[in-house]
Amino acid sequence: MLINDLQALSNSLNGELHFDNLHKLIYATDASVYRKIPIAVAIPKNNVDLKSLINFAHKNNTTLIPRAAGTSLAGQCVGDGIIVDTSKYFNKIISFDKSNKSIIIQPGIIRDELNLFLKPHGLFFAPNTSTSNRCMIGGMVGNNSSGTTSIKYGVTRDKVTRLKAILSDGNEVEFGPITSSKFIEKTKGDSLESKIYKTIFDELSNEDHQIEIKKEFPKETIHRRNNGYAIDELLKSDLFGGTESTINLCKLLCGSEGTLAFTTEITLKLDELPPKESVMVAVHFETIQQSMEAVVVAMKHNLYLCELMDKTILDCTKNNREQLQNRFFIEGDPKAILMLELSSDSKEESNKLADNLIADLKTHNFGYAYPKLFGSDIDKAITLRKAGLGLLGNIIGDDKAVACIEDTAVEVSDLPNYIAEFSKMMEDFGQEAVYYAHAGAGEIHLRPILNLKKKEDVVLFREITAKTAKLVKKYGGSFSGEHGDGIVRAEFIPLMIGHHNYELLKRIKKSFDKNYIFNKGKIVNPYLMDESLRYEINRKEPAVNTILDFSDSKDILRATEKCNGSGDCRKLPNAGGTMCPSYRATKNEKDTTRARANALREFLTNSDKPNKFNNKELKEVFDLCLSCKACASECPSNVDIATLKAEFQYQYNKDNKPSFRDLLFANNSKYNELGSRFPRLTNLILGLNLTKRIIGFPTQRSIPKLGKYTLQKWYAKNYQKNNSTKKVYLFCDEFSNYNDVQIGIDTIHLLSKLGYEVLMVDHEESGRSMITKGFLDELKVVADKNITIFKNLISEETPLIGILPTPILTFKDEYLRIVNDKESAKNIAKNTFTIEEFIQKEIKKGIIKSTDFTSEKRKIKIHGHCHQKALIGMTPAFDMLNLPKNYEVTIINSGCCGMAGSFGFEKEHYDISMQIGEDTLFPKIRNTDKSTTIVASGTSCRHQIFDGTQRTTFHPSTVLLNALN
Repeated sequence: MLINDLQALSNSLNGELHFDNLHKLIYATDASVYRKIPIAVAIPKNNVDLKSLINFAHKNNTTLIPRAAGTSLAGQCVGDGIIVDTSKYFNKIISFDKSNKSIIIQPGIIRDELNLFLKPHGLFFAPNTSTSNRCMIGGMVGNNSSGTTSIKYGVTRDKVTRLKAILSDGNEVEFGPITSSKFIEKTKGDSLESKIYKTIFDELSNEDHQIEIKKEFPKETIHRRNNGYAIDELLKSDLFGGTESTINLCKLLCGSEGTLAFTTEITLKLDELPPKESVMVAVHFETIQQSMEAVVVAMKHNLYLCELMDKTILDCTKNNREQLQNRFFIEGDPKAILMLELSSDSKEESNKLADNLIADLKTHNFGYAYPKLFGSDIDKAITLRKAGLGLLGNIIGDDKAVACIEDTAVEVSDLPNYIAEFSKMMEDFGQEAVYYAHAGAGEIHLRPILNLKKKEDVVLFREITAKTAKLVKKYGGSFSGEHGDGIVRAEFIPLMIGHHNYELLKRIKKSFDKNYIFNKGKIVNPYLMDESLRYEINRKEPAVNTILDFSDSKDILRATEKCNGSGDCRKLPNAGGTMCPSYRATKNEKDTTRARANALREFLTNSDKPNKFNNKELKEVFDLCLSCKACASECPSNVDIATLKAEFQYQYNKDNKPSFRDLLFANNSKYNELGSRFPRLTNLILGLNLTKRIIGFPTQRSIPKLGKYTLQKWYAKNYQKNNSTKKVYLFCDEFSNYNDVQIGIDTIHLLSKLGYEVLMVDHEESGRSMITKGFLDELKVVADKNITIFKNLISEETPLIGILPTPILTFKDEYLRIVNDKESAKNIAKNTFTIEEFIQKEIKKGIIKSTDFTSEKRKIKIHGHCHQKALIGMTPAFDMLNLPKNYEVTIINSGCCGMAGSFGFEKEHYDISMQIGEDTLFPKIRNTDKSTTIVASGTSCRHQIFDGTQRTTFHPSTVLLNALN
């Protein structure tokens, strides 16, 4: 019956309703430890859809779980009802009033996207979470989020002035500041809105209730207070004996986790941008306790930011490709670093403030190093700190830093004693916790290391949480400072605010939502904190045999489980980087790195098929993955979906016959070898629309042409060895050999004229196309042969150099997971370089000099290939093209081009491919002056740029060859 009801609901909505198995599984988790399978996922387009969902919930006795980016750590966004995802359509700015520093927005707008809009007007929305490049204002309101700026600007509750919402009866209301007389007037009537006002008036007018609230709620001096509903905030009104002339129920809805009403519009009070001249002092400490004591001193210096990173977090950054570059300021091996930021209108004043701070800390013997950071270096340090949540997922194996007590807030003056007691308690549990984040607000994100697959650790999970709650209560603190109660902390609300007050919260919830259709199981009558966990307790680990080696994560399941749900893959192009190209184009959760990891984890764990990979849901979720590898570096947990997809595709092919087109792509080197015998005829046939239709290519797509001859033939016929003592081996990849022959020739000429003898031997293709299509048996044969061929040739003195990024980078990446002779593969990988890496290396040695090149002026813009960006970075290309002293080189912040090898040649993916290009790259190319040289190493990138913009791009070898004197 429910399926029929859901189908009818789906037909009635303007937006989307998904009740297929895949969507239910990928929405079953958020960034918490919980997992609940919903009955459906709704993606509403407007208020009419929301009212239909409310009506459906009443009729079918179910609940609606509001969700924005799904980055909640306490389980707010999981439930067994209907997930209501507002991120796709409820993301508009409705109106902006610059003079009154106010803006009205929908809940699905991303915090950083909002601030990009506001920046030209000198304003910003101050609360700044670590997830600010993908979290949404609706979620920040639901959690009453704070972030790094709260010590100066306050929390979300301080910024929300009005909320439009839909109540549980389907009526639209607006909450905002009103006078006491207006409030009393609203209590009169029979509407649900009137009954809500009357309940609040009756409850909070009671003096006994007021006494209990003031007695039991966290100290008012703690600005991060988020336990239950903020009824203590309402007591500030003169209506209830306070001093404020107005009362605003937005205070109550902020932090209510969507349990009272469904928010549709948010009016925010904005702040002026902070002073432009900032300095950060990154104080290094030998102990956590000393850093806590230093906070009390540091907070007397009018800080704009006071954040903590401990050794556990810092150690995680050592293994993260993206964050390694942000560790530049770390000296020695500190147990903790306090990041202290000061700002003013002049550099001199800021520097003076920093010196005063350092002097004060030294007077108290706090810290051992005090590096000062300025400008973009501050942003790098903040990025390092923000990555903390995801970086914790880097812990190999089943032990994880678990979010349960990570949100405690106490008064800053109590922080040293509180942390001392907490640390002693953790010692008693045999635990060494993780400490990081908002020290200046009295809120340290504390995490125990637990294996929630083990029953004894689940018992510890509850015991540690319960004891910490009692300790926080002792200090009059808040058990939930900014992450919300959700499932993990809601059980402890009676302890934190008193049973009397808890019963009052239940009555308020009942007045808003008597049938519990809004986010049931959160705040009142909560789910148990140690049930519905992501992993089955004491389960027998599924045995999953793979052809690729995942031992660096223990196995493929653990490699998948590294995804903790933090949602970094949902950031949009304005946030920079590349991850995740398909999500940026579709805005569908299904197309995120997170969804792919979630789906794969689910089927590897729970599928009862002999081949756990043989599920159509997995085929669907991986369909739009471009294998760009951005997730391998940009995801803080380094969840490498490209490698997981290759394994999936290989296993899936065992039970599902690959298409002719897949066979063609996987074996393109063999077919190109045949076609190269008659290149003109082959090019003519492949260019016909009829041929494209037969194969399954989009007719709009141009086809790469075969050269008149292969690079190998050209080399054998034309290359004159120069007997140089500087010898290099050139890897003649399959794309340079057949299609980009001139680029291969240019690379050989460049190296020769720079004084190197270029050696080429007979070897196998790279196998890149085989990886993409999951032909891993064939890849293994090719890879093993290549390792055998090169293992006695390649060394530090005779390196292996690649022309294009992807083929040569297989030696550094996929080969290491599949070959038999891993030691030889590792030795070859150490001495294998892209042409850009090699030139950069020789520049650093002083072998290649700027004087060898032209002094002419030229502007150059570089678009980086995805694998190049993910695995080696863009600095080598930048350094190489900066050799000519008057070349002005910039790297385009361009994301993925959208071609991704075969992906853009598949007719069903063509539109998405071009949309990805339009997101960032194409507009920047079109806006570039025609006199500027566009450089791209990747053959796919050059092809895509031409198809999308009609601009011709050049390989770095060609550009540098032409620049030689």
